[in-house]
Amino acid sequence: MTVLQSQRRRSTVRRGRSALLTVTTSLLAATLLAPPAAAVVIPPLDSFQLVSKDPADQTPHARNGEVRAFAEIGNVVYVGGTFTQVKSPTDTTWTTQRYLFAYDRTTGAISSSFLPDLDGAVNGLAVSPNGYLIVGGAFRNVNGVARRNLVALDPATGQIVSSWVGRSDGGNIRDMALHGNWLYIGGAFNWINGTPHTGVARLNASTGDVDPTFVVNATVGRHGTSSYVWTLDISPDGTTLVIGGNFREVNGLPREQIALIDVSTNPATVLDWSTQKFAPPCVATTFTHYVQDVDFSDDGSYFVVGTNGGSGWPAAYCDALTRWETDARGSNLEATWVNFTGNDSITAVEAADGVVYVGGHFRWLNNPNRSDAKGPGGIDRLGIGAVNASTGMPVNWNPRRTAGANLPSGGVNWGPTVSVLWRGSDGLYFGQDSDGMGGEYHGRMGMFPLAGGRVVQPKNATTASTGYLYLGTANGELTKVAFDGTSLGAEQVMNQPNFTHAGAVWQATDRIFWVNNNVSGYPNGRLDASMFNGHTIGAPWEASGYNDWFNAKSLRGGFLLDGRLYYVRSGSSALHYRYFETDGGYLGATEFTVSTQGVSWSAVRGMAWVAGKIVYGATDGRLRSVPFDPTADVAVDGSEAVVLAEPTATLTWSTPTMFFADK
Repeated sequence: MTVLQSQRRRSTVRRGRSALLTVTTSLLAATLLAPPAAAVVIPPLDSFQLVSKDPADQTPHARNGEVRAFAEIGNVVYVGGTFTQVKSPTDTTWTTQRYLFAYDRTTGAISSSFLPDLDGAVNGLAVSPNGYLIVGGAFRNVNGVARRNLVALDPATGQIVSSWVGRSDGGNIRDMALHGNWLYIGGAFNWINGTPHTGVARLNASTGDVDPTFVVNATVGRHGTSSYVWTLDISPDGTTLVIGGNFREVNGLPREQIALIDVSTNPATVLDWSTQKFAPPCVATTFTHYVQDVDFSDDGSYFVVGTNGGSGWPAAYCDALTRWETDARGSNLEATWVNFTGNDSITAVEAADGVVYVGGHFRWLNNPNRSDAKGPGGIDRLGIGAVNASTGMPVNWNPRRTAGANLPSGGVNWGPTVSVLWRGSDGLYFGQDSDGMGGEYHGRMGMFPLAGGRVVQPKNATTASTGYLYLGTANGELTKVAFDGTSLGAEQVMNQPNFTHAGAVWQATDRIFWVNNNVSGYPNGRLDASMFNGHTIGAPWEASGYNDWFNAKSLRGGFLLDGRLYYVRSGSSALHYRYFETDGGYLGATEFTVSTQGVSWSAVRGMAWVAGKIVYGATDGRLRSVPFDPTADVAVDGSEAVVLAEPTATLTWSTPTMFFADK
């Protein structure tokens, strides 16, 4: 996955977002990762681009209701929702304009020529290849003409395109996705253009004609409710459709709230992909469905799902953000990673530029250990956040969904819904039911610009097969030993006055992270970070203010690889890992155990990863290595371990303070 520049990542896909039908202020919002599925997938780390955390000043304001959908044509941005009034950022008075308006992205000026008159909510927007603005929602009339729930408009005037024949007389449209000339629509309908379609259909985007070869029906609503599709997205290559809603069957096959459709075949077919993680139990009497939003990555290799639902872990992924691999197949699938909020709703997701943005009524991420409270590992994120797409861990981007002291009289500082996150050509647009973002007033909508953001390069273990092992041999001292993966070379003692009272240590590109065992106020030790150039360890700083809960002193060795901190600790005879995000220094709240055999991990002291092997010391003073494949059923087989070095008078490999670097 490469970092994209300011052009829209989804040049062939324009999508509006639905908002929640019913929202409750769920119980908490937690973040972290569920155990991997049987076929372990460890996504490689890659660079990603974050938008600015300072919302643009030139976006208009809306009030009453919420903003649910965006689309763009050139410099004009179209905005749909349930709002009733709008004003430009420089206006002092409100103008009545219900459900849909347009504005100039460069100035924020609201269009005086695009003035459609709708009598109900706009839930989705798309732009057809021939330039029509396609509008889906819960309306009955447009410009005084009966056009229920689906219509194409002239983007300059807002007048109905009478030749566009799409209709949804059988129920409302909740979401839309466009690829090429195919428009996919999802909602609470049973008829499209006079033909039976339940929950999902495909139309010719240029004409509105329904595609008779697309026969996919999402049926059997949960808890006796009528079935519907709440959210959908199409992969960038146009081959795979993901749908989410309250259904339990798709074309007669059991599918609990979510399904994948192969739309490259004719007819389209339901893929062999299913999970029970969105089946009961959650707070079923409150939530008729948990799947609130879905979105494919830029390259289509995975998609993300945001949910509400209340308590349900570990049986169900409620109030969580999850990643799923598009090419996975089978039943009872589990997510690649899971980020729980602690029982607060996630209502909007957007995967763009290598990062996943998430919005809703949550207060924390990385918070699986508490309900409606901040638990060990919980990271403050008020209603808006971003996570590393490879690990699901929050990154250092925290604008917060509040206006603070800038909220005007009559404004709403906090509401249950972020209805839409949408990556336009110039940034990340958000629609919500409140009026604050980034400590500023933004009435129901706004945009985080790409300009002023930053590119984050991944920090990982070195891939070099030759370099140096560093061993703590005294307080404030390291011994540097040349190492080619099998044999040791010359030793060099290095005075490191910034590196005192050190415990376990791990290398990540240009720095090290280490346990500082002598910091006032940290009885369990503190996770620190220092720059490292192969010669000098720089002045340390606290890796993160969110790691105080962790007993760092218990670590007896560790190494970082692909966003996972693998470690051994006192009181355990296993090899463990937690996710670890270097952009912020955040430690995962959940401990996982790696499947291994034949290694006495309780005796290990100091670890490093070198070219596919774990190099480790032990209480007997010896240095060993063993092959390591974290995707295998058994990641480490101790029968393959070899002794690399015996203890000597100058070096004994029995300290947790060991790492490997290529310089």
